Amino acid sequence: MALNSVNTNNGAMVALQSLNRTNSALEATQKRISTGFRVADAKDDGAAFAVAQTVRSQVAGLTAANEQLGGVKGILDTALSSLGKVSDTMTELRTTLVRLADDTLNTEQRAQYEAQYTDLQEKVQNFLADSTYNGRTLLSTATASGGGDITTVRNENGTTFTLTAVDGASALVVSSAPTSASAAQSALASGGDWETVNTAISDALNTFGSNSKYIDSQISYNSEKVDALNGGLGALVDADLAKESAVLQSLQIRQQLGTQALSIANQAPQSLMSLFR
Repeated sequence: MALNSVNTNNGAMVALQSLNRTNSALEATQKRISTGFRVADAKDDGAAFAVAQTVRSQVAGLTAANEQLGGVKGILDTALSSLGKVSDTMTELRTTLVRLADDTLNTEQRAQYEAQYTDLQEKVQNFLADSTYNGRTLLSTATASGGGDITTVRNENGTTFTLTAVDGASALVVSSAPTSASAAQSALASGGDWETVNTAISDALNTFGSNSKYIDSQISYNSEKVDALNGGLGALVDADLAKESAVLQSLQIRQQLGTQALSIANQAPQSLMSLFR
């Protein structure tokens, strides 16, 4: 049997408790909708938030690693571009060497070809000297001018790998123009100056080409891993906005009804007091 009392209004207490619960649920739903997260901070779900923070740190690490790899790719692409020009120039040098190997040339003709050879040799040196990217180059071992091996990170754990520089000044540049037909013939012979340098250039092209392909693959892998991590992170902490929107409407109706119920319950003591008037 209900207790009719001016001191204790059980109906109002029940209505107030129900309204408070509705307001708390409404506040949580509004937070999910406004932030887009089911777990926006540790108060929502401590364990899930801790896992999410770990995943976010992995994503940040992979993003940073890809940024660094992008810089290294720039250095490699610059080196490959330079080597391509050097290789083309070596073809022209061979043509000139073949002509210098002809013993029938007169003095003036030989001087012209030697000048041409020297000009091509200087072009090779210039291509190598200009192969810097952001102050670094892989076609020199002189650390004072930005050369030397390059060690860079490849993943979020800071795992490194090293790109080995080439001493371009000594390995990729042919000697001075031969001053006789026999000297030119020796440069063209197996194991001669031109062949030795051209082999070194081919080796550098092969090595740096492989390195560039690896970096492209690593960048692609890191990007795919970031997408996978973000997908898992979303499943862990993102809010289902369609569901939350429906819940929000339901709670707003419950809030209105709860407010009305509390108002009605608060009128009960007043009705009881009217009996004594």
